[in-house]
This record gives sequence, structure tokens and C-alpha cells, in this order.
Amino acid sequence: MSAVSRVVGRYEVVRPLGAGAMATVDLAHDVELDRPVALKRLAENLARDDDLRRRFVREARLAARLAHPNVVRVYDVGEDDGRPFIAMEYVEGETLADLVARRGPLRPAEAAALGVQACAGLAAAHAAGLVHRDVKPQNLLLSSDGVLKLGDFGVAVGHDGTRLTLAGTVLGTAGYLAPEQARGEQVTAAADIYAIGAVLYELLIGEPARVVASLAELGRADGFRPPDLAALLPGAPAELVTAVGACLSVSPEERPASAAALARVLASVASEAGTLSLPADPAQRATEILAAPSSRRSRRWAGRRRIAAAAALLAAGAGGLAAALVLTAGGHASPVRSTPPPVAPPPAGTDAAQQAQNLASWLRQHTH
Repeated sequence: MSAVSRVVGRYEVVRPLGAGAMATVDLAHDVELDRPVALKRLAENLARDDDLRRRFVREARLAARLAHPNVVRVYDVGEDDGRPFIAMEYVEGETLADLVARRGPLRPAEAAALGVQACAGLAAAHAAGLVHRDVKPQNLLLSSDGVLKLGDFGVAVGHDGTRLTLAGTVLGTAGYLAPEQARGEQVTAAADIYAIGAVLYELLIGEPARVVASLAELGRADGFRPPDLAALLPGAPAELVTAVGACLSVSPEERPASAAALARVLASVASEAGTLSLPADPAQRATEILAAPSSRRSRRWAGRRRIAAAAALLAAGAGGLAAALVLTAGGHASPVRSTPPPVAPPPAGTDAAQQAQNLASWLRQHTH
């Protein structure tokens, strides 16, 4: 950079790490504490949107509740020249998406070891009453010393039901969405366990378990049939194959009871299992974390599922900030049998920033 740029006089910007439709992430130096940080700032063209600003700040506050080795730490949140920012732990390494792209399929023992660490981070989030809702390889950061960290709580939801997006709005990357999440229903922590199964499948096979190419495919029941991992990976440990298949079950109740329970199974086949720290058994099952909304509100939200599904595809198309640091929700609702009227998708943008603006405008128009 030709000149030193500082944020609130404290964070000296060093170089870009990544940029997406919603935010930018830069490597910065905290001059007060003399340490590197990842500085995430809401995109300039979106900073005037009050709803997006609140969501951005909410992400920081949710993530700041957690202090765990397998979760990216949030140090500070504030605003500079009208742009909200979050200062986070800088993770020097790569995302799991980068790892698979570079190496291809991993050995079962290595994939299982990474899965144990991901489960440990999720278990901490679930214990704090948070459901991540956007677990995917791009949001799992592998540091140079081998520690895996979970980032991006931008679409997380807490026990208190606090959320900026409408309940039922599906965010995240479509290929990792649990069936109940893709249908726009209230989700529980079991949706995160489904996503971990999808991540493990990708680590083992080198390709996603499910690719969504159209809106019609997003919620189609047969699209969630678990892949035959045993046939694709002969010789893999049976307990690992069974665990991944259970994670990808259509019914949340048929998935592992908790992230901790899944971690114990994965640890049995993980490399260097003796060095891994296993999370404690939780007081609740995954399906009990995040109470279902009241019936009246549930009926109102469920009528907007088609809007939610379109939002999911747009979010997936926009993608995450896949860089050295990428930070870009008890019971499930009964399916609604009535079919909502069709909703025209938002207009396409000429670039990622315009696409994000169009999406924000479209959601405001269709969710009042």
C-alpha cells in the first residue's frame, strides 16, 4: 500500500486477506497490543443499511461469548468512518476448502482428527446456546500449527431467538444445509451436525456430498438421500462411514445426539487420537438446543419459505471470504402443507457489491 491506513487510530492495515459481497477482511497490526489481527469491515456500499449494520455487530457479540481453542476469538468491535468493524484473531494457515483443493481427499484418520476439532468448537458454541447454521469448509480454518478453528457466526442464532434476518430465512451455503434448514424451518443444533457430516464427506471424497444447481433442487426430498460413502471409499473404517451417514440423515433425530457424541466416535479412528481434547457430554441433545418458535409466529414465518430458499441460493452464489481468515441457527417445526405464491428472484447485479445491494433491497420488499 502506498500509505499507511489506520482504523480508529489503532489498527494499521497491512494487506487484504479477502473480499466478499458483504464485507472485506484485512490483515492489520494492533498498535496498542502489538499483535496481528484480522480486521473485518462491512462493505462501504452496505454500511448505510441499518439492518445489515445491526447484523454485523450482532455477529461480533455472539462470537465474543466464546473462548475456546477451536473457535476464532473476537477481540474488539466498533465503527470507523461510518463502517462497522470487527477485530479478530488472525489465523495463519488455510481453510479446509483450500486444503482439499490443494491435496484432494484426505486419509480417513486425518479427516476424523479434523472432525474432532470441529466438533469441539461446535460443542462450545452449542453449550453457549448458539447454533452456527453456516458450517462449511470455507469457515473452518486450519492454522499452521494444526489447530482447527471455527469462524463466521454471521448467521448464528441464540437461545433468546435474537436474529436480524426473519426467522425461516435460510442463509448459508446450500450444499451444506440440513433438510429442515433448506425448507426454511426453525433449526436446531442438529443442523450443524448435518453440516459437519457434509464437511467430513468432502474431506474424504474430495467433492461435496450435494451440489445444488437450481431453486427447485434446494428443498427436494430425494436430493438429501445420503451418498453411499462405503461404496465410494472401500476400506474406510466402518465406524467413520457409519458416523458420516448418520450425520447426513434427513431426520434430525437420527443424527448423532450431540457434537460431543460425534467427536467420541471420530476420535476412535483419528490420527494421534491421544493428543485430541474431547468435549464434555452436554446436558441437552442437539435437537433441544434453540427452542422452536411459537405456533403463531411459526405459521407466519413458514409462508415465506420460497423467499428463504432464494436467499439461500444467493448467499451460496456470493460465497465466503476464503482467505487465511474467513468470517463472513429444541425441536423442529412441522412442515407447512400450503404452497406459498411464487416470488420473482432479485435482479442480477453487475458485480458482487451490486448483487448484495439488490438482495438487501429485495428482502426488505418481500418481508414486510
